[in-house]
Amino acid sequence: MRRTEYLTEKREFHKLPASLLMEQEVKFCRMSDSGRHIASQLTKFNIGSLPVVDEEGGLAGLVSEFDLLDILMKDRDLRDVRAEEIMTRDVKFVHGDTPVDEIIRLLETDHLIRVPVVHDGKLVGIVARRDILFGYIKSTAEYWP
Repeated sequence: MRRTEYLTEKREFHKLPASLLMEQEVKFCRMSDSGRHIASQLTKFNIGSLPVVDEEGGLAGLVSEFDLLDILMKDRDLRDVRAEEIMTRDVKFVHGDTPVDEIIRLLETDHLIRVPVVHDGKLVGIVARRDILFGYIKSTAEYWP
């Protein structure tokens, strides 16, 4: 669920923060989850990567389709690898108050599709390019019901 779905008034698009744009029901995995489990989640939810969280819900890394494909190319079984072994640990992220223009720049500069949102180190959401476009449509709507 995105908070932009409940906008009741016109908002300045360039002032929208990540907290309004982000998907709050984030799909994620644990450090001990197998590559096979991660692959099943990616295909089930039609997404390209999953944030990895530690026991306290902190953002620990990210596993992408590329990470899993790399394991397969090395002729390894996805059942035999864990997220903590293959995740990218240096993950770009934003905070809830990060403005949309800064998010767009980050996505463009690093060629990202989505970026996690953290608060006090914990994963609280994710903002995808499509969420930003949705935020634009909602914040600039001509008619308000």
